[in-house]
Amino acid sequence: MARYTGPVCRLCRRHGDKLFLKGDRCFSPKCSFERRPNPPGPRPARRRKISDRGLQLREKQRARVTYGVLEKQFRRYYEEAIRRPGVTGENLVRLLELRLDNIVYRMGFADSRNQARQIVRHGLISVNGRKVDIPSARLNPGDMIAFTPRGTRSEHYKYTQEVAKSKNPPSWVSVDLSNMSGRMVSPPEVAQGETHNFNENVVIEYYSR
Repeated sequence: MARYTGPVCRLCRRHGDKLFLKGDRCFSPKCSFERRPNPPGPRPARRRKISDRGLQLREKQRARVTYGVLEKQFRRYYEEAIRRPGVTGENLVRLLELRLDNIVYRMGFADSRNQARQIVRHGLISVNGRKVDIPSARLNPGDMIAFTPRGTRSEHYKYTQEVAKSKNPPSWVSVDLSNMSGRMVSPPEVAQGETHNFNENVVIEYYSR
């Protein structure tokens, strides 16, 4: 399964904003973006004006990097969002939020989406009592997410028990910390600035040209 394997702090610097790709490290003084907020590579002699198309591309890349999705898969999400009734931009965000790795992250069982993807791939997460090791698996309201028997014996489970209390899951998921499980109670709510850090309408404009 293809994924980006390069330095993720470089992506934050490229987009000129914190994307919180490394979890708690992004809130600490060790954050690379805090120390070097300038884009990677040699500094240009003069700043070039970015075209409208360039701004759309940058917003699309920001959305793709945030959820850890490569271009081919991201375009499939866009094409499905078009086919669904309703606002295309909101449909796109909901499809991304319904990914298993994202919901594991939203429930506080991982510090970042990259970490959530890893524990899913390692077989530590179950959905409705069955192990699921596909990070892009799409969940539905009512689905129950928990740790597998192997997951409860892992070091990550012990760590999560200690830090999950400080997490603030969104209203569309419920978390039972005593059993270290959670349930998706409703479709994801779409509100820019609260659930995602990009403008979905600009992303749609990029693909619509």
